[in-house]
Amino acid sequence: MGKALAIIGGLIAMAGGVVLAIFVWWQEFYELIFGCIPPILFFGGLIAFIAGISSIKDAMRTKKLEEETEKEEPKAEEPAEEETEEEEAKIEEPAEEEKTEEKEETEEEPEEEKTE
Repeated sequence: MGKALAIIGGLIAMAGGVVLAIFVWWQEFYELIFGCIPPILFFGGLIAFIAGISSIKDAMRTKKLEEETEKEEPKAEEPAEEETEEEEAKIEEPAEEEKTEEKEETEEEPEEEKTE
């Protein structure tokens, strides 16, 4: 019951506010609305200005980082390729052993099921 009263009270207050704003205080309401437009434009423009400066700074940072990574890449590529080839060879050997073990396990499982 309390929730329904809150909803009804809110609707009555909204209707009263609209009636008073339109019929009684129209001039004051009109001045208030037009008085809010300049601050909204000012602060909206300020936010857009700050966002623009921030995006320019971000673009400069990313460009600088890309240039630094391009300078470091030729030095880092040569040893990295040798290491990866050695690591791949190590990884491939155990992988083959695991495959043969898995095949043996799968062959044994159907026999166990038949006995049960």
